[in-house]
Amino acid sequence: GRQHCRISDEETNGKTSAASSNDFSDPIYKEIAITNGYINRMTREELRSKLAEFKLETRGVKDVLKKRLKNYYKKQKLMQKEHISGDSCYDYICVVDFEATCEEGNPPEFVHEIIEFPVVLVNTRTLEIEDTFQQYVKPEINPKLSNFCISLTGITQDIVDKADTFPQVLQNVVDWMRQRELGTKYSYSMLTDGSWDMSKFLNIQCRISRIKYPSFAKKWINIRKSYGNFYKVPRNQTKLTIMLENLGMNYDGRPHSGLDDSKNIARIAIRMLQDGCDLRVNERIHGGQLMTVSSSVPLEGAPAPQMPRYRN
Repeated sequence: GRQHCRISDEETNGKTSAASSNDFSDPIYKEIAITNGYINRMTREELRSKLAEFKLETRGVKDVLKKRLKNYYKKQKLMQKEHISGDSCYDYICVVDFEATCEEGNPPEFVHEIIEFPVVLVNTRTLEIEDTFQQYVKPEINPKLSNFCISLTGITQDIVDKADTFPQVLQNVVDWMRQRELGTKYSYSMLTDGSWDMSKFLNIQCRISRIKYPSFAKKWINIRKSYGNFYKVPRNQTKLTIMLENLGMNYDGRPHSGLDDSKNIARIAIRMLQDGCDLRVNERIHGGQLMTVSSSVPLEGAPAPQMPRYRN
């Protein structure tokens, strides 16, 4: 349950890297600017009609439709000039959305433990969910779930009582990712809905389980930041249900089911890739602290997953 978890992040806009990677003196950029001005003056119905003409998605609020059409024109122009290949940054994206123990009112002294570890594997070439992983986790510090937690997540006491401890589940995740050749044959990145899954929940859980923080999860894509920067919307428009609504989609499944949340986040990521967004790492954890990754940093996929060592 993360309805009570918010964090203030600095956002990056990537202006420096964009300017350095393209020669904006090329006349094609003037053409793109003129087209963008024309799109800005279109009504929602005109936008939908034009998108339908190009067999593009027509659902979403007006600002989303404008961004979608602008990116389509821009991509077509630049691909004609062979400036871009149209490929995504990574071969795969691993969407993670933990569920953790919680109590009503979120008392500050309460220690959150991961009780569901889902991973949704998005193929950025086919733009489809290719595979999923899900396992429940047995909590150690507060083995008895609160009624609030059971009601919120749908995870029962019986489920966690029968589950493996976190180190074993993490080993299963590592094995699952390695079987799919992530970090060896295929490049990939982790992706979360906000900062808390990695910087708080996984960080705390590794300390509880007395293992080091896994190297493959030290950098990730915070889709809230990516969505806000790409569609130019404020942070209060980047909650999961609002992002879905603005893209013309409904939530599919049970809210606060880790796997269902992850699938819905994946749907948003797929739509953003379709709209021309280059989803790339924008956050990392260093020395236990959350840090922003600038878009000017050279692109690098996550390393091949390995089980971290136990702490001394």
